[in-house]
Amino acid sequence: MDPASLPEERSYDFREWDLSPSDFERYHGSAVTEHRMLAKLPAIDGAAEALWRLSDAGVWIRVITHRLYVNWGHAEAVADTVQWLDAERIPYRDICFLGNKPEVEADCYVDDAPHNIAALRASGNDVIVFDQPYNRDEADPRARTWQEVEQIVMERFTVWRGVAGVQTQLPGMDAGIDRLAVRRSAGTSRLPDTED
Repeated sequence: MDPASLPEERSYDFREWDLSPSDFERYHGSAVTEHRMLAKLPAIDGAAEALWRLSDAGVWIRVITHRLYVNWGHAEAVADTVQWLDAERIPYRDICFLGNKPEVEADCYVDDAPHNIAALRASGNDVIVFDQPYNRDEADPRARTWQEVEQIVMERFTVWRGVAGVQTQLPGMDAGIDRLAVRRSAGTSRLPDTED
């Protein structure tokens, strides 16, 4: 099938692509376990840089993902997700693989899935909607880029911590976002070379 024939403006369940739930499960399972999709997806522009700036300010970044969707593919999903985070230089302090996101008790969430946004807000959580065609009915706050996420989070963070509580740099880390500059081809480490 020509990818250009599939509309980019789609619902969360891909109904515009004429996929039944069983079709989606089959294709998704193959993409994760056979084609190792989770290790190869491109990062959203500006995500790593914005997250590093937040981390440097002292924001505790916890990745929460429901990548364990495919039965008997959990080893690939977890390994490929962690490999991808390292390869794309995404900073985080811990990671949770779970579907019920309100259970992690974060101060603020960033999510695109309408069902997650609704569940998080129903539990009284602060949620930034990461803009997608399928979540346009969700109430603000909304971010269209990671720079917008960064701005919203920093506004909240300075209220929670006060300006004095915002740390400018994480101890033990190299200064600046230039630590993200080293890139290598897909499938290899993008960490900088070190000398012995």
